[in-house]
Parts: sequence; C-alpha cells; structure tokens
Amino acid sequence: MYLVVISCDLAVRFLHLTFNMHSTTASQEVARFPLVSAEMPLLKKYLAVRQTSLRLCSPLSAEDHSLQPMPDASPAKWHLAHATWFFETFVLSEYMKDYRPFQAEFRNLFNSYYNAVGDRPLRALRHILSRPSLDEVRAYRDYIDEAMVYVLSDSPALEAVALVTLGINHEQQHQELILTDVKNGLWTNPLRPAYRATPEGQPGSPAQASPLKWRGFSGGVYTIGFEGGGFKFDNEGPRHDVYLEPYRLASRLTTHAEYLEFMRDGGYSRAELWLSDGWDTIRNNQWSAPLYWEQRDGEWWYYTIEGMKPLAMNEPVCHVSYYEADAFARWADARLATEFEWEAAADSCPVEGNLLETGALHPRAAESAGPLTQMFGDVWEWTASAYLPYPNFKPAAGAVGEYNGKFMCNQMVLRGGSCATPRSHIRASYRNFFPPHARWQFMGIRLANGN
Repeated sequence: MYLVVISCDLAVRFLHLTFNMHSTTASQEVARFPLVSAEMPLLKKYLAVRQTSLRLCSPLSAEDHSLQPMPDASPAKWHLAHATWFFETFVLSEYMKDYRPFQAEFRNLFNSYYNAVGDRPLRALRHILSRPSLDEVRAYRDYIDEAMVYVLSDSPALEAVALVTLGINHEQQHQELILTDVKNGLWTNPLRPAYRATPEGQPGSPAQASPLKWRGFSGGVYTIGFEGGGFKFDNEGPRHDVYLEPYRLASRLTTHAEYLEFMRDGGYSRAELWLSDGWDTIRNNQWSAPLYWEQRDGEWWYYTIEGMKPLAMNEPVCHVSYYEADAFARWADARLATEFEWEAAADSCPVEGNLLETGALHPRAAESAGPLTQMFGDVWEWTASAYLPYPNFKPAAGAVGEYNGKFMCNQMVLRGGSCATPRSHIRASYRNFFPPHARWQFMGIRLANGN
C-alpha cells in the first residue's frame, strides 16, 4: 500500500473531508471543502456523488454489505469498490504522473466485465470476497478520492474530464444497484428485515391514483437520440430519424389494483397471454405474482425498503419482468410502447418526479390527472424494443468501449428512471436494458396502443 504525494495543504484539507465523510451530507462536505469552487464544478459533482454512495450504505451493517442473494446481484461492498476501481483504472492510472495503486491485486479483483483490462472473479462468486474488509474498501475509496482531488484540481486533460464524467455517471448507476441488490438480499432473509425505518415526515402516496386516460400522438417522422450539450452514454446515439404510426400512451403507470385484476382473471395460468419464453419462465420459477408479493391471511402484502406492508392498491405495480408486463398488456387489450414512441412522448415532459432525491426509495401513486404523468421516476418502464445499436453506432475505442455495446443482445429496453435513479442521471434519451426475465429492479408498466 502506498501514499499519493500531494501538497501538505491539500492533504490537510482532504483529510478534513474524509474524516467526516461517513456522518454528514454531501452538500455539507462540499461546502466545507475549500478547494471546491464555482470554477471546479466537476470536482464538486465528483465529491457529491461519492458521498451519496456512502450515504446509501449508511443503514447497512458490515454483514449487510456482503449480501449477494443471486448471481444477478452484487454485494454493496463490491459496488463501493468497483465504482472506485473505475476511477483508478481509467483515470488515475492514465492521467496521474507516478501514480501507484492502492493495491495492485484490486485491478482484477474489482473488474466487472472489461476483458481488455484483465481477468476477474466470476460474478456469481462476489459474495465470497470476505477480504478485503469493509474498512479496507472504505480506505481504498479515501485513497482514490485523495488522488482524484489532486487530478481534478490541476486542469485535467479533456480526455480525463470525459472519463471522470463517465465514471460519475457509472457510480450513479451503481447507487441504484446498491439499493435494489440490498433490497433483494434483505427480502431473502425469512425475517424480512427493513433497510430503514420509515423517515419522519416522509409523505406517502395519495389515497387514490389519478384516473387512467389516453394521450394520443400523431404519426410521422421523429428524431430520436441525445441532443445538445452535456453527458450522454454512447448507446444514446447517433441521433437519427424514425417513422411512427399514430399511437396512444396511458396517462400514468399501471397500478397494483389493475394488476390484481389480471391475476384474479387467471393471468398467470392462461398460456394464450404469454410469449413462449415467458410461459416457460413463470412455470419453471413458479411465479404467480410480482416479486416481493406474499399473501397473509388471504390479503396481499409486499416487501418494501421499509419492510413488509399491506399492498397499496393505488401505487404503481413494480418488480415485474418484461414477460409479465407483456402478458398484462395483452390481457388489457393493449401493448407496450416501443422505446421510440416513449422517447418521442417524453421529449415534451420535464425531468421531474419521484426520483432518488425525494428520499422515498419506493414508487408512489400518480398525484395529478395530467395528460402524461410519471414519465420520470417511480419505476423503469418496460418497452417493446430489443436493445440494439442505433444506425451507425460505434463503441468508443479501448476498454471503455465495452461499457454498453457488447450487451446489445438478448436484452429489452426500459425508459424513464425509477425512485432510485438520481435526477441528474436521467433524461428522455436514456436507454436502460435488462434481460426479459429480470424483475429485481424497480420495473413497471405503462400501456400503449394504436390511435
């Protein structure tokens, strides 16, 4: 283990930050850090995002940090280390002169899927990494943050700035994964322990969801993909034109009450409603309800970030797979929107809603009866679109080119973000993707049909 050589003044200021980092908010830390100024917006954003990850882990015990209930999930400790690994591997190793790694073995230990970087442990076995300890992972984060403060305080090269920005957005993705993976791990425990108690003053959902209405959109040529300045992932472009037939979107997300109607009408036992792969999936896994639902004395309950609660009928149905979303839409004599229909509709919607910053960490019922609500936040919305490259898409050169492009197979696109997505991370052109059987993320349904 080595120390980065920086100025004495800088070291003192940074140690002041890291000493208090686990007990204060990101805004307090940034405000107390003298190096952060209006002329250093990237450093300010970096520190705030890094603090958010630790804050999301603050309710967890050391044992909670090691939970990996299934191969698709990862321990929180691994998320904290891997997000740090990204900055060390792609920024510090390339753009900090005489940089010496915190521990050389971490280059492979916390690699996720970057084949160009080197070997890595099997994803399904991340739970066996009892060493390094949680304290060592936190020390690793502090060490990397110290070096990153040095790099970002010294007019970094444009290439480094681009990689830091990518790393910040990468860590925000892992913040959502921390919450969803921990939720799945705690639910797997027969005691169904809560991630946290219900915060005082936290507003709940309204007593009733707004009535479902349909909003029509005219057919024609629409331009799809990221536009303007700022950050985007490579899979959001190139910008291109698509032709859409006239279509309609539901004014809000599908609710628990509406999904229960589907279940009571034999939705999970009617083969004609299901894609062949979906039918095999629900039978092989014995699914008869969304993930986290269970019956108690004839009544439905569901597991939330705050433990088990009676099912709230007005809230958006959540933790359903693409197969379930597709079957429900067919039962409702509707369909799922394509990702292009969704983006064309979302272009006119402000990026606001029940996102991470609300602190709810749970989907809420639609509060207004507007023409199109809940487009951002609450739950990721399954679309009918396979995750494929846009015309003329080319992944970036080098290892970072593996970020998105190599997953463009056997995945479906989701749009809109969830209650665990940071507001600064989501936009109309953002393309999330998961395999059609996945449902441990905050995934839900918005119906569509022809005009």
